Amino acid sequence: MASMTKAQPRPPASRAGRIVAALQRGPLHLIIIAIALIWMLPTVGLLVSSFRPPHLVSTTGWWTAFKLPFTFTLENYYRVLTTNNMGTSFVNSLFVSIPATVIPIMIAAFAAYAFAWMPFKGRDVLFLVVVGLQVVPLQMTLIPILRLFTDLKLTGTFRAIWLAHSGYGLPLAIYLLRNFFGSLPREMLEASYIDGASPVTTFFRLVLPTSVPALASLAIFQFLWVWNDLLIALIYLGGQRSVAPMTVTVANLVNSYGQDWQLLTAAAFISMLLPMVVFFSLQQYFVRGILAGSVKG
Repeated sequence: MASMTKAQPRPPASRAGRIVAALQRGPLHLIIIAIALIWMLPTVGLLVSSFRPPHLVSTTGWWTAFKLPFTFTLENYYRVLTTNNMGTSFVNSLFVSIPATVIPIMIAAFAAYAFAWMPFKGRDVLFLVVVGLQVVPLQMTLIPILRLFTDLKLTGTFRAIWLAHSGYGLPLAIYLLRNFFGSLPREMLEASYIDGASPVTTFFRLVLPTSVPALASLAIFQFLWVWNDLLIALIYLGGQRSVAPMTVTVANLVNSYGQDWQLLTAAAFISMLLPMVVFFSLQQYFVRGILAGSVKG
C-alpha cells in the first residue's frame, strides 16, 4: 500500500516579502481611502453645520468651524427635539418600520421554502412572475392601491402602510430567500424527512436556524428602506402629525423654517441613529447574507 504523506505546511513569508507585498498594495489602499474621504466629505460638512449657530452657517463655510475660538452649539438639536413633534415621529417610525419589516420576511420565508423544496404545478412560472414584479415601477401602483385603501377605510392608518411596504418588499425578499434556501444541502433536508419530520417541522427546526445570515441581511435592507421612506408614507398616511413618521416630519421642516437648513441637518442625523445601530449590530451577517445562495457548494 502506498504510504500516505501529509501536505507540508506553507512556510511563513519573510519580513522582506511582507514589506514588498504591503508596498504593492499601497496604491490600491490609498485610492480606496481617497474615495472614502471624498464620499464622506458632504456628510461631514452637514454634521458640522448641525452643531453651528444659524448666523455662522449662513455667512461662513463649515470648514471655518475648526478655527479658534470654537462656536459649536446644541441649539439646533434642542429646537428639533422640542418643537417639531420629533419624539412622536420617532415612535411612529418604529410603529411603521418594525411590522413592515417582520411581516414581509415571514411571508417571504414561507413562500421561498415552497419555491425551493416543495414541487407543485406551475412553480417555476409563478416564481418568474414574482421575480418579474421587481421591475414594475412603484409609482404605477400608488393610485390604484390608494383607491383600494380609501374604499376599505385604511388610508391614514398604520395598517395601510404595513400592507403597502409588505407588498412592495415581498418580490425581492422571496427571490433572495429562495436562492438561499435552494443552496442548502439536499441531504440535510432528506435526512430530516427520513427521521419523520414534516415539512413544517423541517422549516422551523432546520431551515430557519440555518438561514439566519440571509434573514438578517434581508431585515437590514427592508428596515432601512422602510425607515427612510418618504413617498409611501406621504401617499398612504398623509401629513397628519399623529401618524407622521420622521421622514415626513423632517420634510416639513423645509416649509416651516426655510433658510434655517441647519435644523434639517440636525433632524437628519437624529433620524440616522437607529438605522446605524441596526446596521452595525447585524453587520456580521451582512456580507454572508448578500453572498448567500450565489454559489452552490
